[in-house]
Amino acid sequence: MTGGWIDLHHHLLPPPLLEELGDAAVTEVAGRGLPEWSPGISLGVMDRVAIDRAVLSVSATGVHFGDDARARRLARACNDYGAEVVADSQGRFGYFASLPLPDVEGSLDEIARSFDVLGVDGLVLQSSNSDGSYLGDLRFEPVLAELDRRHALVFVHPAVPLSSSGLALGIPAFGLEFTFDTTRAAFNLAYTGALERFPNVTWVLAHAGGTVPFLVGRFSLLWAIDDELAERAPLGAEAYMARLFYDTALSANPHALSSLAELVGWDHVVFGSDFPFAPELAAQLSVMSLDSDPRFDPVALKGIKSANARRLLERHR
Repeated sequence: MTGGWIDLHHHLLPPPLLEELGDAAVTEVAGRGLPEWSPGISLGVMDRVAIDRAVLSVSATGVHFGDDARARRLARACNDYGAEVVADSQGRFGYFASLPLPDVEGSLDEIARSFDVLGVDGLVLQSSNSDGSYLGDLRFEPVLAELDRRHALVFVHPAVPLSSSGLALGIPAFGLEFTFDTTRAAFNLAYTGALERFPNVTWVLAHAGGTVPFLVGRFSLLWAIDDELAERAPLGAEAYMARLFYDTALSANPHALSSLAELVGWDHVVFGSDFPFAPELAAQLSVMSLDSDPRFDPVALKGIKSANARRLLERHR
């Protein structure tokens, strides 16, 4: 290791997932064509950008395409592949396992297998599921309870919500809908009281939380007019959102970071590249921007660069 960056937002494209997407004639995700990927491609980028370790995860597709049994098989196959990549990487890769949500029973089985057999670093959950449900849905209480029992590390990656299918905007979903769906997921976890009931889960939001930092003040007004909300989530919106962690993927710019800085300390910010759905150039620009940002003293920069991520990964082993 060279003392470089730890990347908590780095994707893999497992062959079983590519086969599933091919069968469904899917050639793009959220307006981005499927990129070429292999462990070697990622390692080459990591060496050039000075990324010591990357924690791999499936991107916005998830593994559930409407059929529970098929999703269970695909989650298992993807997670087995991810574990193999990690084992062959000499410490360069970690892995966030996928679950077949909204299938609760299958997800509980895969949680146990992923942690107890595969030894994964945590889980990746999509902000919304193939049936339009969100993570705070009461149906998912058994899943969140098990994650809480395990003190699990959970990376929340945006999905393209079902509600966006009827919008005649023509803007690629990764450029707009992703940010809003991450916000919906985070606010839903607070609004339903899930963050209060399951405080031992550590959540990492992609892309600086989407629009969470900008909208949290508006969201907090609900606590002033809803007594039931104040009872089930007594700390209020800003306190719950400040507990979460946020990555810098496609967000290492003054506009996003200024808002984020008003919500959380730099010890709750981790580096993310979003490779390969974001190109190598984006990772290089992110590193350059963070390295030169005058707001970061050496301790804060070291935290974002690697120390915060290392602390999360070590805490949840």
